Amino acid sequence: MRTTSRLLLCCVMLFALLPDVLIHASDRKILFDKNWKFHRGIVANAEQPEYNDNNWRVLDLPHDWSVEPLPMQREGITVGPFSRMSPGDVDTGQTMGGEGWYRKSFTFSAGDADKRTVLYFEGAYNQSELWINGKKANFNAYGYTSYRVDITPYLNAPGTPNIIAVKVVNAGRNSRWYAGSGVFRHVWLIKTEKLYLDAWDTFVDASELQKREAVVKLSTIVHNEGLQSQSGKIGIKIYSPAGEEVFTTSQDVELTAETPAAISFSIKKPQLWSVDTPVLYTAEITLSSDGKEYDKITVPFGIRTISFSADKGFLLNGKPMKLKGGCIHHDNGLLGAAAIDRAEERKVELLKANGYNAVRCAHNQVSEHFLDACDKHGILVIHETFDQWQRAKREQDYHQFFDEWSDYDLAASVRRDRNHPSIIMWSIGNEVEQRADEPEGDLISKRLVNTIRQYDTSRFTTIGSNDFWDRRHFTWDKDSYRIFRNLDVAGYNYVWHKYESDHVAYPDRVIYGSESYPKEAAQNWNLVEKHPYIIGDFVWTAIDYLGEAGLAHALELAPGEHNPQFMGWPWYNGWCGDIDLCGDKKPQSYYRDVLWRERPITMAVHAPVAPGKQEVVNGWGWPNELVSWNWKGREGQTMLVNVYSRSPKVKLYLNDKLIGEKETGKENYTATFEVAYEPGTLKAINSKGKEEFILKTAGEPAAIRLTADRNKIKACMNDLSYVKIELVDKDGVVVPDTSLPVKIECSGKGRVIAGGNAAYDDMKSFRSLTPDTFRGRAIAIVQPNEEKGEIQVKVSAEGLEDAFILIEAE
Repeated sequence: MRTTSRLLLCCVMLFALLPDVLIHASDRKILFDKNWKFHRGIVANAEQPEYNDNNWRVLDLPHDWSVEPLPMQREGITVGPFSRMSPGDVDTGQTMGGEGWYRKSFTFSAGDADKRTVLYFEGAYNQSELWINGKKANFNAYGYTSYRVDITPYLNAPGTPNIIAVKVVNAGRNSRWYAGSGVFRHVWLIKTEKLYLDAWDTFVDASELQKREAVVKLSTIVHNEGLQSQSGKIGIKIYSPAGEEVFTTSQDVELTAETPAAISFSIKKPQLWSVDTPVLYTAEITLSSDGKEYDKITVPFGIRTISFSADKGFLLNGKPMKLKGGCIHHDNGLLGAAAIDRAEERKVELLKANGYNAVRCAHNQVSEHFLDACDKHGILVIHETFDQWQRAKREQDYHQFFDEWSDYDLAASVRRDRNHPSIIMWSIGNEVEQRADEPEGDLISKRLVNTIRQYDTSRFTTIGSNDFWDRRHFTWDKDSYRIFRNLDVAGYNYVWHKYESDHVAYPDRVIYGSESYPKEAAQNWNLVEKHPYIIGDFVWTAIDYLGEAGLAHALELAPGEHNPQFMGWPWYNGWCGDIDLCGDKKPQSYYRDVLWRERPITMAVHAPVAPGKQEVVNGWGWPNELVSWNWKGREGQTMLVNVYSRSPKVKLYLNDKLIGEKETGKENYTATFEVAYEPGTLKAINSKGKEEFILKTAGEPAAIRLTADRNKIKACMNDLSYVKIELVDKDGVVVPDTSLPVKIECSGKGRVIAGGNAAYDDMKSFRSLTPDTFRGRAIAIVQPNEEKGEIQVKVSAEGLEDAFILIEAE
């Protein structure tokens, strides 16, 4: 008995000494997110293997420390992750950056003795250093750039633990929006033989159709780091969207250190990728020598054609299409910058559900899974890499690295993402100060375009340009040609009033609104529909984001009062999105539904303005109106009701009594009624067609309603369920004018990783399990713990019966 106990104790001690991860020889690409140790703050010698990290926090990636509560909470100074001491101030939504360290241990098995090993970081904001077993293996300057590091020379022999240390620094004022901090995207471990293929070197160009056949051009590079054989063979198989093999071939290659290989072939009767039929083929590429298979990769791709011209506009598969676009930043609201797969896909689903067919990724490389989701759901992408060139927008931003790193970072963006059929344009910048400078701007533009075309000639190049408020010695009419002369398509930021006159001056120029104000949506879209050379409009923004706090606001000001561009503490949200941080539609989204013919009629009610004041709506803002008929305390007061419709005339009824009939107008599709408020039912009807839109006065909160975006999810930490929390009256109508604290609890095979509401300034509710509702709503984000089974979410509020919802992790 004593001997058995000693043996058991030895086993326990042995397992305690084992590294975090044991890597087996059969795995080529392994998700490397689990069980990292993390320390927030400056620390000495953490890169050394013998450093004692026993007191560090264990966590899984992706991780963003800037949305975590600050370690020191001081009344009046800090609230959760927000601080009045934030270097980024309103830019970064009052959050803090700093320095963080990540460490991880892993050991290879004997079968990996001769393997080539690469660590792949999809993103670590901002500057990051990688250390392997105490030796510095890499520095990366730009937090959005994915990078891979061959760590083979730094590794210990199989059976001996290896220590990875990653230092990430988010210092000073380096961003105009919320960037997040840390290893905020996935990390992968890639193991290959010394004879191998690389997915970034592999390009499947399926952008040409000849009659009823697709011409496919596949290129790759064979890498040989020591195999003595002089010849090899590449095998190619193409699988249809249904998984059927539709093409196969092989090609002999002479093996050098780097051997380019290319082949062209046809696929008969191809299924075309489009926004309505986003079907994907798969290329399977194998590499062998002397009868042995050394490597195999699979590359999804889509078959589709794109073209741009002033006379025909944008054509997808030969058919004209207007781009119903929105700009978005990369963050995931309550999750911060953490790029959890489900959060990335949900953004795309929200865009699609709200009528968008295109997105501009502003102003940086996005996550791989976001682009995967655009491919899957059919959203066209403008892929953008830079917000500045050599001139700074903020003191510590990317300008300090641009000369040395821009070609590297742009090439990494194009090489990583060029197989995504959703991408239609590569953008070389946004509102860069040097865009029209001579000779600097011209030289930079040419260099960046050449870098893109080195790796992809199948797509088009663009830039997002503002008017010359930042370069007063230039004028748009005289100097805009300098911006666009090296590019294929011209992106105009807020310069829609120049569309028609510029077409006269530059009749071959293809134009789109790369950014536009929400309140100028009709002016922009009317021009898009009127002229083929104007191919689309991208509103700033489609979805609310953290940072640029209060960029969109509507204030009631007395004469002479100042209207700021941003809003200070406690604002942390840009607030200009059509869709809020919880995924719900804001009033401007209902208006856009009418513009894009997603709905025949909508309406909103404007809040009364205090006597002696007037409403001032800044550029990105929207009037203070709500899609609501709950105005308790305003009984008898005159309310302005805006009815939105493309119908020439609309009627408005209150409690079945006709208020009136008015024309909407072809310029803004709006009819405004004055209505004395009384509770009940407000109904707008198109005079022709009889389509209607109804608002009902909600009663007092009677229940909590929970709705999950998906009740069945994978038992995987990359999957999530978003549980909407609503206060409803006895008839199930959301009570939009009630703010109540709710308590969120979770049990079973998962946890709530973030709760909160969509408000722009409710700091105490951000990432809280006891948030207040905002306009009757809040949200809880549920993550499985990787065990199959039920997850139960319970939400309670004083005076209401507890609400429960079950989510199944499968």
